[in-house]
Amino acid sequence: MSISAEKKQEVIAGNARGTNDTGSPEVQVAILTSRIQTLTEHFKAHHKDNHSRRGLLMMVNKRRSLLDYLKKKDVARYNALIQKLGLRK
Repeated sequence: MSISAEKKQEVIAGNARGTNDTGSPEVQVAILTSRIQTLTEHFKAHHKDNHSRRGLLMMVNKRRSLLDYLKKKDVARYNALIQKLGLRK
């Protein structure tokens, strides 16, 4: 399941580091988080949809890799991002 173009632009605007920033780890993690949340809601109604579940697992792994990279490069940005997105309790 993908997110709408308007929702994606909102996510990018809320997490961009500059004016035309669409590729920073913060933006990529925020977009993946939005897609993961959408798929999680989808599975509440369609619990046997295993093809989409595979895509969800790939997105979760991709997000984890990006977060590991960001933590290795800049811990302050990593902490700010997980706080903003509410990824850790």
